[in-house]
Amino acid sequence: MSASGRVTPEASVSLQRINSDTLHEILALSVSEDQKAFVASNERSIAEAHFDEGAWFRAIYADETPVGFALLHDESLCEQPRQQGYCFLWRLMIDQRFQRMGFGRRGVRLVIAHVKSRPDVKSLHTSWRRGEGSAQGFYEKLGFRETGEDEDGEVHAVLDL
Repeated sequence: MSASGRVTPEASVSLQRINSDTLHEILALSVSEDQKAFVASNERSIAEAHFDEGAWFRAIYADETPVGFALLHDESLCEQPRQQGYCFLWRLMIDQRFQRMGFGRRGVRLVIAHVKSRPDVKSLHTSWRRGEGSAQGFYEKLGFRETGEDEDGEVHAVLDL
């Protein structure tokens, strides 16, 4: 943070566990109204994660300030993996106050570094909804490419690691 206490694009970005002390701050993060059709709330994401044995989730911090949330499905965390080495970036959100500061891109790069450390993982999968305000361009700039699969209105994409 700068001397004025404001988050700046130069802030150090990290992925941190969410605990009872930080949960309220993470739940208070939100995208703009026009983006809500593209990304679930953090409340919903955290609730769903607790019922998915392959879920791995973290808050995205800029210095000491929570700015976003990432949720990964890592099949290697499952007792009986269906597909060895499969990881899917299930959710990503950056609070509307902190968008266009590079935190989403840097947060995804940290997720990618984590995924590369997982056993037998050769790619990272994700998806997005089409339409104005879609995350398609964001993910393509990070190297994801469409797979041709479309499920429930979501375009699937993959990044080879």
